[in-house]
Amino acid sequence: MFLGDREVAALSRADRLAGLKRIVPRQRIKQVLAQTKKDRWCPRLPAVFMVWFVLALGMFCQDCYRQVFRWLMPWGGRRSIPGRSTLCEARHRLGVWPLVQLAKQTVKLLADQRIPGAFYRGMRLMALDGFVVDLPDTPENERVFGRPDGGRAAGAFPQARVVALCEAGTHVMYRWLIKPIRIAEQPMANALLKFVTRGMLLMWDRGFLSYGRVQRVMNNGAHLLACVEKNLVFRPIRRLSDGSFLAKLYRCTADRADDRKGVVVRIIEYSFDDPNRPGFAQKHRLLTTLLDEKLDPALTLIDLYHVRWEEELGIDEIKTHEMQRPTLRSQTPAGVVQELYALLIDHFIVRTLMFEAAKTEPVDPRRISFTATLKILRCRICECPPSNRGQRLWMSRLLEEIREEIIPPRRNRINPRVIKRKMSKWKKKRPQHRHYPQPIKDFRDAIVMLR
Repeated sequence: MFLGDREVAALSRADRLAGLKRIVPRQRIKQVLAQTKKDRWCPRLPAVFMVWFVLALGMFCQDCYRQVFRWLMPWGGRRSIPGRSTLCEARHRLGVWPLVQLAKQTVKLLADQRIPGAFYRGMRLMALDGFVVDLPDTPENERVFGRPDGGRAAGAFPQARVVALCEAGTHVMYRWLIKPIRIAEQPMANALLKFVTRGMLLMWDRGFLSYGRVQRVMNNGAHLLACVEKNLVFRPIRRLSDGSFLAKLYRCTADRADDRKGVVVRIIEYSFDDPNRPGFAQKHRLLTTLLDEKLDPALTLIDLYHVRWEEELGIDEIKTHEMQRPTLRSQTPAGVVQELYALLIDHFIVRTLMFEAAKTEPVDPRRISFTATLKILRCRICECPPSNRGQRLWMSRLLEEIREEIIPPRRNRINPRVIKRKMSKWKKKRPQHRHYPQPIKDFRDAIVMLR
């Protein structure tokens, strides 16, 4: 299906998403397409529009291709909607690299010193964690990404693993890496540590701790606050007034025996006396490179470490509220990576709108509802006018509406980590069920009357 000149021009402008040009400028998209050599003119679906279309797929995850196209098509454009196969071919033609480059040039750290909970003693709070997403059950996705090992049998779906470096004060996923499920989080984290720079305080869970990673964080001029497994040996070399102690972290047991190449760290051990709190009467340990107990009291750091859970909330925003699907929609590995980049860029767009709205209140951007902001954006995108003056007014009204979605302070509560839905009575899906024999006759032709 070929569009007329008027329709092609309208598509290349992508009027309904033009109101977001302050976050993802159209000129930047054109530059990215030129850098990746994907700017070849297409008479059916221009490349600039296809970038917006892929981003919109992440914004409207529950809608089909043709409905997403309708959300973006300006009024007055041609009413004929391209078929799904046409849009799929255009996605394939666009590829992955424009989205990769667009993410590098667009996603940035947002918080400044005025944002509550974003800094500690002038250090930007960052968190490192990973998550997995289920993919469509196709042979290509299984071959590239693999399935998780479920014990009884392989997992139900192929999975991709994402490890991300998150700005805790705004939930912005600053940098990320996408790999097959068989790649562990720890080697993926190594590639992200180059983005941890001076003036940052990095927090991670116990599984990421290693001598090399701690040294790399310190060599970058940053500081670390991390959970420590109980079986690691730390011999006190000096007790501090707040109950913590200094010790050395070694590369291996032999280095510890010879006291060789040890890195001085601070260990904080604590427990809980609330019987209704998880971890009651158990010993918990934190490791930090902040060695002065006067500047950084142990109680302050124990409380601060739980800011790491802000990334968990950011992951929930992406997987639960943004995706709203049991799996991604992409049937090919390249499409999976492209779709994940679009989802993460979309998350940054929503978080940026929340940040902009919070600045004028002023309020902690974490106190604005992500779900409400996403729904508002989905509703208002189709109302964005084509004129520059209309877009500025549209953006102003959008931020005013977002500012109204302030949620109450978080309550002091916990929830059990349990599953509500019982296990299914149906048999487990096995490899022989994946390519099930299909009928060779139509239903009517297969009927045999019995006499």
